[in-house]
Amino acid sequence: MSDSGAFADIPALLYGTAWKEDDTERLTALALEAGFRGIDTANQRKHYHEAGVGAALADVFAKGSLARKDLFLQTKFTFRGGQDHRLPYDPAAPVPAQVEQSFAQSLAHLGVSTIDSYVLHGPSTRDGLAPADWDAWRAMERIHDSGKVRWLGVSNVDLDQLEALCDGARVRPRFVQNRCFAVHGWDRDVRRYCEKNGMVYQGFSLLTANGAVLGSATIRDMAHRYGKTPEQIVFRFALEVGMLPLTGTTSRGHMLADLDVGNFRLSPEEVVAIETLKG
Repeated sequence: MSDSGAFADIPALLYGTAWKEDDTERLTALALEAGFRGIDTANQRKHYHEAGVGAALADVFAKGSLARKDLFLQTKFTFRGGQDHRLPYDPAAPVPAQVEQSFAQSLAHLGVSTIDSYVLHGPSTRDGLAPADWDAWRAMERIHDSGKVRWLGVSNVDLDQLEALCDGARVRPRFVQNRCFAVHGWDRDVRRYCEKNGMVYQGFSLLTANGAVLGSATIRDMAHRYGKTPEQIVFRFALEVGMLPLTGTTSRGHMLADLDVGNFRLSPEEVVAIETLKG
């Protein structure tokens, strides 16, 4: 795959597969059946079952209902500190080798030869970037050079870390995936940096991190006005401000509702009203 720089073929929403354990295969298949064409996972057995995603993909590919070209697949490299004992690499190996081992296993898990987006699943340190982070990123850049990855990304970063990564990277991240809290302005500073620098901001926990906002009079009034659910209003808001939202719902009905946010628009005033909500 070549990096064309265009994002036109990326789905409007991604289905997140974290925390689904033995239901991962069934729920991934359900999401694909409902109409999701973007799948987010990670080679981190502590929170994801990447092989379960692969089993669902193998089934739809075998049936011919979808082809690899129809899907946007995103997975991640996770440092030792974010893993449990079920490691996807040799813990004694240097970080670049761990990245290579984890990536090779991801391809095997998913049963594909290429990944659309390969994400560093958070820096190894809370503040700044450590040498291990640069070792991992350089290894990811080499995988990108090989043509097996279309884009690189980074997750769970603050603005200072993102700026440092962009300043020092040879292949800059094209995706930034963060947990998105209304109380923190929906990660406004990071989103604005992404917008100015040609990156797509992926927001996760848009619902679970913002329960008070979902129950607010502002959101409820909009939901009533548009004949939508509060959850649909939040996802529509996310799209309006340029986010690529993730949803990890386990309900087919909610999957269909989440996908059904393209047939209405919020006014600029409504977008501002939601963006300034504090919960």
